[in-house]
Amino acid sequence: MEQSQRWQCIFILFVAVWFPSLPAQTTTSVRPSPTPTPQSPEHLKFRLAGHPRKHNEGRIEVFYKGEWGTICDDDFSLANAHVLCRQLGFVSATGWAHSAKYGKGTGKIWLDNVQCSGSERSISVCKSRGWGSSDCTHDEDAGVICKDERLPGFVDSNIIEVQVDERRVEEVRLRPVVAVASKRVPVTEGVVEVRYKDSWVQVCDNGWTPKNSRVVCGMMGFPHERKVNKNFYKLYAERQKNYFLVHSVACLGTEVHLAACPLEFNQANATETCPGGMPAAVSCVPGPDYAQNRALKKKLKALRTVRLKGGARPGEGRVEVLKGTEWGTVCDDRWNLQAASVVCRELGYGSAKLALTGARMGQGIGPIHMNDVQCTGQERSLWNCRFKNITAEDCKHTEDAAVRCNVPYMGFEKTVRITGGRSRFEGRVEVLRSGANGTQNWGLICGEGWGTKEAMVVCKQLGLGYANHGLQETWYWDGSNVTNMVMSGVKCTGDELSLSQCQQHKTVSCPKTGARFAAGVICSETASDLVLNAPLVQQTVYIEDRPLHMLYCAAEEDCLSSTAANANWPYGHRRLLRFSSEIHNIGRADFRPKAGRHSWVWHACHGHYHSMDIFTHYDLLSINGTKVAEGHKASFCLEDSDCHEGVSKRYECANFGEQGITVGCWDSYRHDIDCQWIDITDVKPGNYILQVVINPNYEVSESDFTNNAMKCNCKYDGHRIWLHNCHIGDAFSEEAERKFEKYPGQLNNQIS
Repeated sequence: MEQSQRWQCIFILFVAVWFPSLPAQTTTSVRPSPTPTPQSPEHLKFRLAGHPRKHNEGRIEVFYKGEWGTICDDDFSLANAHVLCRQLGFVSATGWAHSAKYGKGTGKIWLDNVQCSGSERSISVCKSRGWGSSDCTHDEDAGVICKDERLPGFVDSNIIEVQVDERRVEEVRLRPVVAVASKRVPVTEGVVEVRYKDSWVQVCDNGWTPKNSRVVCGMMGFPHERKVNKNFYKLYAERQKNYFLVHSVACLGTEVHLAACPLEFNQANATETCPGGMPAAVSCVPGPDYAQNRALKKKLKALRTVRLKGGARPGEGRVEVLKGTEWGTVCDDRWNLQAASVVCRELGYGSAKLALTGARMGQGIGPIHMNDVQCTGQERSLWNCRFKNITAEDCKHTEDAAVRCNVPYMGFEKTVRITGGRSRFEGRVEVLRSGANGTQNWGLICGEGWGTKEAMVVCKQLGLGYANHGLQETWYWDGSNVTNMVMSGVKCTGDELSLSQCQQHKTVSCPKTGARFAAGVICSETASDLVLNAPLVQQTVYIEDRPLHMLYCAAEEDCLSSTAANANWPYGHRRLLRFSSEIHNIGRADFRPKAGRHSWVWHACHGHYHSMDIFTHYDLLSINGTKVAEGHKASFCLEDSDCHEGVSKRYECANFGEQGITVGCWDSYRHDIDCQWIDITDVKPGNYILQVVINPNYEVSESDFTNNAMKCNCKYDGHRIWLHNCHIGDAFSEEAERKFEKYPGQLNNQIS
């Protein structure tokens, strides 16, 4: 695994202890440790504190000699922050803060003038004035901002206790011993090996149990273990020279990492034998997303009562559960790794890497179905765990629980790269292709037809988060020696794990060749997520017969049906189905128009700029799915109309201001403004479906496009109109949605 090898050196340099006797779960406190002595500076605890802050940032505090204290910001650097973040269990630091940004601490200032190179295993071995020696006040307390990614083997606790242990288990792998199996991905069976210093060593299988196998499989991204052919591995072991580090393992089966199990190490060196035993071997069952049987995958997906939403990578997202026919979220009170692992395994992944709280994968909408979830870790479904039904006062969507699961290593990142950009998050897309003579070469992708959904797959494949933009021209980025187009006609749904799973031309066909017309991407760690307030549409709908002489501006902006052109202007009227709408940004990044101000179009009739050609589609559909009337909504004023408490408005259209929707805010379009309607002049009485689709052309990146459509049952008697069952497109179960529509659902405006 190239990714793990890159971090190998970093992992060896830092050391942090796990308590084998503690359950592998997120905790809010740890048992008091013995008071450290000056002769044992390695026995330390670290935590992040202060306000306001996120879980991965804050004032850095150290527990030493029985007392919590702070670190002065004199001579502080990013290198210091790297060391401290790793001791807190994060992979690295992204920044640091001075002058008590997170508030002033109390008690001792334990360290001052700290100077680290960044590679130290502990802050205690960095240069400083010594423990307790400082000329600072708490106005100078230092803080750190850590990258939101945990090191392998760390629980997601705020307090990390650190001791030196040369034989701490961090990296674990399954090494296939059959030549054919070594070329397949994912690797589902092999000898269990752990990294020791600069090599890999074996684990003795004496007393090895299925519970141990379950833990290893969970780490490898697989939901279940299965029996192995011990005779085969015994024959293999007799022909090999094995190096054993771990003598015995005694997992409960609910741990998320082998390091959390009680381990017995060999007393001498790693070359000791394994009396009467052989290297432990494990075989795992892959989940449906990674199994060969695609029919099984589809069947299991339809039966699921738990799903993940809003994540950028496979196996991560906000946890949503199906109660009756309606999807809802889970409140994060008491949410821990045990419960998160039940979710991950239920969905066909391994155990949980992280149990995330505080809507870290974006806020959900609709009901919150569960609170105070308590799992043992052995349950087959989250619904089998203990939980409380909640009332509206108990929880808000700012407390939605999420998970990040272990997933099988597939090596997808080896077959694509992006080059020429200003950072690792952007560039021209190049793919690895095998030649006729067996050689492998990098090639370009035709930019024709390339868009956001295709870019989403590339960003996901490279582990770079969400797609900000899919670019059809890349002439403004540095060129490389790769000039051949090797892929064209790429069309993705956005759910694929790699570009190779997307549709593409069998033979490359590109109208514009050369690097300047190659496909490119800009990726981002966060993205917006727009949803419509469905109840508001249902509450505000009505019909207006509007005189034609009041519709000249609307006609100029194509807000009327095509038959209006044949009307006897300015006499007569058009019948309009009108309603109000609120479009909320519940994601983790602001929603901004793709086009910059320089390309916004001025519309003199209404006196405003259009930042997007089409912001929403308003359609009236017959029961069989035929479009009978439509509306057109350009983003002529994309702004923050209102925000949740504690969130400030950032975007305002007045005076050629910036346009967008801030996270936690919404853009309101009242029923009485131009184009906030569907022209139903030519529609006959009957039963219909009203459909509203936000960002229908995927022009702007979002973390979740499946909640962009809203649908309502509509009854029109020729004089009045009624809406009922208004809901977001993915709010109901598939069965309920089929009964609602009575025809295959459509999430965009493309009528087939």
